[in-house]
Amino acid sequence: MKMNKKIPTEEELTKLKVKSWGTWSKEVSEFDWSYGDTETCFILDGEVEVTDSDTGEKIEFKKGDLVQFEKGLKCIWNVKRPIRKHFSFDLDFGDIE
Repeated sequence: MKMNKKIPTEEELTKLKVKSWGTWSKEVSEFDWSYGDTETCFILDGEVEVTDSDTGEKIEFKKGDLVQFEKGLKCIWNVKRPIRKHFSFDLDFGDIE
């Protein structure tokens, strides 16, 4: 699996220093994306479905989810409700499990 999701505890968010990460937002839209590095993000608002372009595997996430995308993933983002997230490229894939 090239995508992970979990509902983190406040302790986990503090340990990861999520509030110090950058922020990104996007309106309702659909677009292709590929990851040159592993990205970890914490969803502040919105609802999104991401589909792996190679396997068709889907992941849905929303406010309160901690999500991770593996380096090399090619996917389609479907932003169903405007998203706002904290993001970081400093963690290895699997660090949030």
